[in-house]
Amino acid sequence: MADQQPSFFARLKQHHIYRVAAWYGATIAVLIQVVARAFPYFGWSAAVPAVIIILIAGFPVAIVLAWLLVKPADPAYQTGWQKRRWKLGAIITPIVIGAVVVSSFYAWRFSERHAERLAAEQNVAKVAPAAAVPSAATTIPAKSVAVLPFVNESDDKNQQYFSDGLSEDLITALSQFAGLKVISRDSSFQFRNSAESSARIGEKLGVAHLLEGSVQRAGNEVRINAELVNATDGSTLWSQRYDRPYKDLFALQDDITHSVADALQAKLLTAPGAVVQSDRPPSGNLAAYNAYLQGNAYDALQTEADTRKAIAFYTRAVELDPRFARAYAGLSSEWTDLASRFLGGAPARQANAKARAAVDTALKLAPDLAAAHTAHGWLLLNAKFDWYGSETEFRRALQLAPNDSIAKYNLGRVLATLGQLPQAINLTRKALTTDPLAAGDYDFLSQYLVTLGRFDEGEQAIRLAIALRPEAAEFHQQLAIIEVLRGDAAAALAAAQQEPAGPWREVAMALALQIGTDRTAADTALKILIDKEAGGSAYQIAEVYAVRRDPDNTFKWLDRAWVNRDAGIQQLRYDPLFLRYKDDPRFKAVLKKMGLPYTPKDLPVAAAN
Repeated sequence: MADQQPSFFARLKQHHIYRVAAWYGATIAVLIQVVARAFPYFGWSAAVPAVIIILIAGFPVAIVLAWLLVKPADPAYQTGWQKRRWKLGAIITPIVIGAVVVSSFYAWRFSERHAERLAAEQNVAKVAPAAAVPSAATTIPAKSVAVLPFVNESDDKNQQYFSDGLSEDLITALSQFAGLKVISRDSSFQFRNSAESSARIGEKLGVAHLLEGSVQRAGNEVRINAELVNATDGSTLWSQRYDRPYKDLFALQDDITHSVADALQAKLLTAPGAVVQSDRPPSGNLAAYNAYLQGNAYDALQTEADTRKAIAFYTRAVELDPRFARAYAGLSSEWTDLASRFLGGAPARQANAKARAAVDTALKLAPDLAAAHTAHGWLLLNAKFDWYGSETEFRRALQLAPNDSIAKYNLGRVLATLGQLPQAINLTRKALTTDPLAAGDYDFLSQYLVTLGRFDEGEQAIRLAIALRPEAAEFHQQLAIIEVLRGDAAAALAAAQQEPAGPWREVAMALALQIGTDRTAADTALKILIDKEAGGSAYQIAEVYAVRRDPDNTFKWLDRAWVNRDAGIQQLRYDPLFLRYKDDPRFKAVLKKMGLPYTPKDLPVAAAN
């Protein structure tokens, strides 16, 4: 008689499937409780559902293991080790579960971090706010506002400077209020005619409120519509329409300022040493003010031709009102910029002399005008290389106007020149809280960070600058320097090739090619740079020789840069390309000649490859 085959359920019992199922169910019940309580404690809440699903999905794995490990046999033979095979399954199963859970958790963490990196890269591409680079501000304060450029609704479209001037005056006035974060002109004006939502603009600028409106000027009449909105949802907190005679412009601006301040419950500055600042002519001469506003409009464009036009309008403003200190300060800054950026030799010296005369007049007329001290510090820094004198002036400007982002940025620059990089980083980040889209600030922040060996942060900062102003000179050159320091020849060359045509592209190419394998190309790039730019780029030529590890020519060209009063010399003490030579006696001699402190323990460790 043939042996009777056991039933399916009998076979499940022979394989101890019931025991394994019961054990597994009890085990995952405990594990789910542990995961649900422990993961949120470590900030891993997002992983809890995935881990629970994996634990449940492990049930068939345990059943299959039990079936494979336990073989049915004669009951008389199932003794000892074979009889306890199901217990082996009970040991192996939790090991498998643990391995699956741990591996899935690490896979989740990897994917999460990958997503974070992608999000960070997308933020750079979308022109992220200042918070994308670690800064002093981590949340958006309730008392914060950006004055967007008022729309020019006049029939004469050339009146744009007038509506811009009104917006700038409101920025200056609101900046006088304690505890009120006010975004600077350079950042808020980037949203002229923007189609972005108020929420997106508020997020990019880091503010809770937006002040927007329109200006219509017709003859002797001015109509202004102003509205203060909640950036999050676009709701109106305050709005007003004004129809006033043009001669009452300043009173009208004051009305708007105080209405906005009242809506935000802000009070005037009470910081020690702070003085209310104004950009208006003391005589109330509207023609002088009109010329001053046009000077501001050309100043923002930053080309040589526009700088000269700004000089002409500021000159007209002070001719109309010889006591207009703010216009004298603007005139001085323009002459300094013209000399340092576009001129050389005798023409530069003549421009600097005019800058000196203008700032002396501004300081005499208004000793407590922050803009006058800023202009003086700018002249001392760029024309005289008077580091400590410029530091004093910038500190005075910041004392008079504690919310002035330009004063913070300038003080950071001179402190970096003096080797105080942590302070420079702190001040630049503070400047970025109220000027979050200032590309130049990100450029210098990148330089400070890279000198301290913080390459990833420095790269993020310069990529933000590039995203903000992709056409600007120097930014890709700074990115190339970062890759040179990393020793990545291909990446350095790729960055250099993206630098816009001009002197900075020649510099970037020469630097990048020095770390490549093609020595002919490296030599040729250096020769081209010397042939084309020896007169104005002595400092950068010295940098190339530093990368080539040629100290003799490095210091030869540094001496020439000092004689030429090359503006790049301001960076010497925090330039990582030169720091490999910080123990060379010639490095100490150059710093001494420049009037800079030589304290080896305070010099950053050379990060250059």
